[in-house]
Amino acid sequence: MLTLPPSVTPRAFERLAEIGASASGKALRVAVEGGGCSGFQYEIDLDEPSDDDLVLEGSGEKVVIDSVSQPFLAGATIDFTEELIGARFVIDNPNATSSCGCGTSFSI
Repeated sequence: MLTLPPSVTPRAFERLAEIGASASGKALRVAVEGGGCSGFQYEIDLDEPSDDDLVLEGSGEKVVIDSVSQPFLAGATIDFTEELIGARFVIDNPNATSSCGCGTSFSI
């Protein structure tokens, strides 16, 4: 079965450029870890790429996903949103069967 890699919106890459991620040698790391109120949770941080990372590039910026997290994020879209409650990177994950109200944890 062929799985699609995650995609990153132009808006997310633009935000990384605004905060100077690549200028500091960093990339946006998106990882999936056990925990949260729904079973899994997203960890999003600026980090240096590793050798086993999937690297998604655009506008001179990088988003990296470790090999363990890749299957959980197949076909997902990584975006950046600005709302009244704040600005943040968000993940639209077609693999998640449910998620919590804050959007940082999910179940499969």
